[in-house]
Amino acid sequence: MCGIVGVIGRGPVNQLLYDSLLLLQHRGQDAAGIATSQGNQFNMYKAHGLVRDVFRTRNMRSLPGTSGVGQVRYPTAGSSASEEEAQPFYVNAPFGIMFAHNGNLTNWRELRESLYRVDRRHINTNSDSEVLLNVLAHELQSSANGVSLDDDAIFRAVSAVHKRVRGAYAVVAQISGYGLLAFRDPNGIRPLCIGRMETDEGTEWMVASESVALEGSGFAFVRDVDPGEAVFIDLDGRFVSRQCAENPQLVPCIFEYVYFARPDSLIDGVSVYDARLRMGEYLADKVARNMRLGDIDVVMPIPDSSRPAAMQLAARLNLDYREGLIKNRYVGRTFIMPGQAVRRKSVRQKLNAIGMEFKGKNVLLVDDSIVRGTTSREIVDMARAAGANKVYFASAAPPVRFPNVYGIDMPTQSELIATGRSDEEIARAIGADSLIYQDLADMQQSVRDLNPKMSRFEASCFDGEYVTGDITAEYLARLGQSRAEPGQDEGASGLQFNMGYAANDA
Repeated sequence: MCGIVGVIGRGPVNQLLYDSLLLLQHRGQDAAGIATSQGNQFNMYKAHGLVRDVFRTRNMRSLPGTSGVGQVRYPTAGSSASEEEAQPFYVNAPFGIMFAHNGNLTNWRELRESLYRVDRRHINTNSDSEVLLNVLAHELQSSANGVSLDDDAIFRAVSAVHKRVRGAYAVVAQISGYGLLAFRDPNGIRPLCIGRMETDEGTEWMVASESVALEGSGFAFVRDVDPGEAVFIDLDGRFVSRQCAENPQLVPCIFEYVYFARPDSLIDGVSVYDARLRMGEYLADKVARNMRLGDIDVVMPIPDSSRPAAMQLAARLNLDYREGLIKNRYVGRTFIMPGQAVRRKSVRQKLNAIGMEFKGKNVLLVDDSIVRGTTSREIVDMARAAGANKVYFASAAPPVRFPNVYGIDMPTQSELIATGRSDEEIARAIGADSLIYQDLADMQQSVRDLNPKMSRFEASCFDGEYVTGDITAEYLARLGQSRAEPGQDEGASGLQFNMGYAANDA
């Protein structure tokens, strides 16, 4: 999972891109990068770390230009720690493209082989994003006959990309001398939206993963990019779009609403916050059917993304709601961190229990989901150590039983606590007195209530159904093996370029 942004401005956009990435920081904490365009020259800086740590004044000064793209990176299984795999990526032929991608391709290995043998393009990393960039570059060259681009040529190229590529992808790409191209996969698995701002100098445009990046930067939300649609904004601010997929359908990743997206974002016509409130209502009904409400003294969220569901559950069941766990916001997400031992230690650094809220009480803890179970087990232990009499656990999402192949780092079933276990066995594994999971149909309905046009969701980690139709047991086995392969050593400094000129000092 990553966060991407692209801007066509009337003045310098480096600060605008930086601010937008800060608003998307929750989507990736591994690396950050910005590339800007000034005339026919690209300028780029990217490095490992949070946005606030990656960019210094000297880096920002080296990023002039009135258009550009940026990304915050969340690495998936098997990806390298090398900074060469941080984004944006760049190719200089045929037109010069700076490129940022959110998602994961399921046929990137076949595409890479085809690029080598047929398209004669060189891939320098193990990133599927670089593969996607080179597929786009090749199709742009073919559509333009190697001469120049117009709207039709650009949209033909995206249509060809859709025919070759499978998986989840939301893309922003700066084409040197032309403008900003953005497109979304034909299933709309990963989110992408458009914002607009009117200035004295003219119209500015932004395309980003979430609406919060638009609104927080002063842009008015216009709409989501449709599944399969491509949007092109030239350097003068002229906006054109076209449907480029043959059979587009909206099948968004439901985990965006459960966990990844910020609650103040609007994705495909649905308020993430309202969706989480609805999940709390449906979960409350199941708790009422399966537990004696008199046995519950207090409801507590596991901060932060479960808070709306926990509040709504408590209100619907007329139970007391308390904040019993306090979060240290300067520790990264345990969901992202590699290694069980590291995650276990991080939980204790990340959360602290308020003893008086637990002592002698029967506590219902509410979380957004349970993936590996490490965090849940540690929190149950914390609650008991703080004096809780009984510790019940409720998940606003169903059991996670299957790998996700569309950009979420849960690739092997052996890592998932729900694999091969009943709900009672999972409860024992995390140390809870009782465990209640949301039903899959109810979780989906909680989002559909807010946008009835959503007939399907990408919910493969819950139901094992992969919307792209190309996932086999052999594919999942290979994915599991790639997870076990060690990555490259992490570099200490960033990568900074001025394309066509000598690199600036970092």
